[in-house]
Amino acid sequence: MMKAIILCFAIMAALLTSCGNNGSPKESTSGNNDTTNANTQTSKTVKAQPASVDEVLNSYMELKNALTNDNGMEAASAGKHLSDVLQKTDETTFSTDQRSVYKDLKDDIKEHAEHISSNGSKIAHQREHFDLLSKDMYDLVKVFKPSQTIYLDHCPMYNDNKGANWLSEVKEIKNPYLGKKMPDCGTVKEEIK
Repeated sequence: MMKAIILCFAIMAALLTSCGNNGSPKESTSGNNDTTNANTQTSKTVKAQPASVDEVLNSYMELKNALTNDNGMEAASAGKHLSDVLQKTDETTFSTDQRSVYKDLKDDIKEHAEHISSNGSKIAHQREHFDLLSKDMYDLVKVFKPSQTIYLDHCPMYNDNKGANWLSEVKEIKNPYLGKKMPDCGTVKEEIK
C-alpha cells in the first residue's frame, strides 16, 4: 500500500514538472520535492547542444540550395542560420591545427553569411558573397573532414566568365550562381571525403 502511494506521488510530481508547473502537490513528502527539483534542473541543463562543423556545412548547403532555386529570401534565412550556427560551434573538440584554421575563417564566414542574410531582395549581391563564402568553406572542409562526401563544383561562366566554385552534397550539378537560368552549368572538380 505504501509503495502505491509513493508511486502515485512520483507520477504526480513528474506530471506537474512536465506541464511546466514547478509547484508541488499539497500532500507531498520531502522525497517528492527532491524528484521535482531534480527534474527541473535536468530540463534547465538540456539547452541547445553546441554545433559541429558538419552543422556549419549543412547550413551552407541550405544556402547553396536556396540560391540554386533563385530564392533570395530563403538564402537570407539560411545565411542567418549559418551565422547562428557559427556562434554555437564547439571549438573545444578541435585539434590545435583545426582550432587555428577555424578561428582564421570564422569571422569571414560570419561576415559573408550576414551580408547574405541582410540582402534577401538582392540575389546578385548574395551570390557575390556566396562566391567568397565558398572559398572559406572549402578551406574549412579540407581541415575538418566532412562526415559525407562533398563535391567541389566549378561554374566557368559566373562573374563574366571568370568562374567560381561551390561545395555540394550531391554529385549532380545544381548551379547556385546561375540558378534556374542554367542549373546544370558546371563540372565536378574534386571529391572531398
